[in-house]
Parts: sequence; C-alpha cells; structure tokens
Amino acid sequence: MKVEQPSYTLAIAIEFLGTHYRGWQRQKEVLGVQEALEKAISKVADEPVEVVAAGRTDAGVHASNMIAHFVTQAYRPSLNWLRGINSLLPDDIALRWVQPMPAEFHARFSAVARRYRYITLNQTPRPAILNHQVTHIHKPLDLSSMQRAATDIIGTHDFSSYRAAACQSNQPIRTVSRADLFAHGSFIVFDIQADGFLHHMVRNLMGTLYAIGHHELEPEDFLNILAQKDRTIAPPTASGDGLYFINAYYPKAYQQLLPNMPLTPVWLNLPD
Repeated sequence: MKVEQPSYTLAIAIEFLGTHYRGWQRQKEVLGVQEALEKAISKVADEPVEVVAAGRTDAGVHASNMIAHFVTQAYRPSLNWLRGINSLLPDDIALRWVQPMPAEFHARFSAVARRYRYITLNQTPRPAILNHQVTHIHKPLDLSSMQRAATDIIGTHDFSSYRAAACQSNQPIRTVSRADLFAHGSFIVFDIQADGFLHHMVRNLMGTLYAIGHHELEPEDFLNILAQKDRTIAPPTASGDGLYFINAYYPKAYQQLLPNMPLTPVWLNLPD
C-alpha cells in the first residue's frame, strides 16, 4: 500500500528588479519572474513546483516584497530553502524569507489588500545609478495640485478609465483605501493601497497625476475622467520604471505569521 507523502505550504517574499523581465507571469517566448523562480525552487525541492503570487506586475515593474506561495512534498528547514533558492536565482531576483503556512493559505486569494509605491525623481539631470529604478521627470511638477487629485482616488470607484484595454478582470470596480502623494527631496512618492488592481491601473493613474502636475489638466479633471469610464480620454500610461509592488495584506490569522521586514532598497522607505 502506497503511503501518501505530506505536503507543505510555504509563503515567500520576493524582491526583484523587473527591468529585464516581461512581468511576473510565466510566458512561452519571453522570460517572466515566475519562470525564473519556479526553476530555482523546483531544483531545491527536487520536484516540479508552481509559484502563485499575490499580484502580477507588468514588464519592467519591480517588487520589494512580493508575497507568494508554493506547495511541495519536500521538507527543508526555512533557512535551507532560503539559501538554496537564492543560490540558484539570477542577481536581480532574491527571496527575503520563507515561512511555513497553514495548508489553506493562498497568496492571491487569501489577500485582502495590495500596496504599490510609484517613485518619481523630479529633477533636471537624468539619474545614472537609479536608471530604470525610478521614473525621471525633468520638468517641475506642481505637487499640491497632484495631491488634491490624489484624494479623489480614495474610495470605491469604477476604474474603467484607468484600466488597460487588455485587462482581463471581469469587473472594473476597486476600493482604494490609501492614495498618498508626498515629496522627499527630489523624490515624489505615490503610495496606493486597494483590495485589488486592474491591469496598468497604477501607471494610468500616475499618467493623469503627471498631466495635472504639469497643468495640462486641473485636479478636478480626475473625477471627470473617472466618470466617463473611457480609457481613451485619459492621459498616456506612465512608465513601469518607477513602480514597485511593496506588500500584500492578509487576515490576522495569516498576517501574524508573516515576517515583517523593512522595504528594500533603503530609499523606498522614504517617510510619508
């Protein structure tokens, strides 16, 4: 009689630079972050492993704390998982921690909120060290006008005007609980949290905030665009360079099990 092997559900936190990847999702002809992770984890587990993330990122978008999980029949101490997987990953992807979780934990479906930060470097000269890690805007931005518009993002809205044409979500309504916009030196940080995000939603919102900051639109135009439910009337999508997935949040029973570490890179911890 065959004895069935126990399985283990493991949560992981991933940081990655998305510059050289076509987003999170595994794809046939181009490299995604998911594929690179699954190859490394499967080798350590000595069996095929599928990794499920709390959210998806577009091409060129980064993550400082993407929560994901995988299920395996292989037992390894958490530190062994961490060291083994990181030794096999490319330099621009790394695990931050590995945490055993209850079998019913699901990184995507158990999440109650997700949070992003969009980092703009608003100065005349272009950056070198931060190239592709921030979005560089050389013309001055009117922060106060952008902040007035950002307050209108909070709440439950139909975000059809701020979703990509290729968005596969079956409905466009999302509830935004946080939409803070603040400056720290030459950095402008857009910190947004919601129960979920549509394809390109944060980048499209940022494109409108840039237009407001350059006085191409007025702060009240944000709500006018929102009410039209028409993507074609909103400004262009902002670059993926400045966008970071920074966290996912879960019910207390799960959240208290997950390690709480400062965000990386260090400058992403700009005080709000």
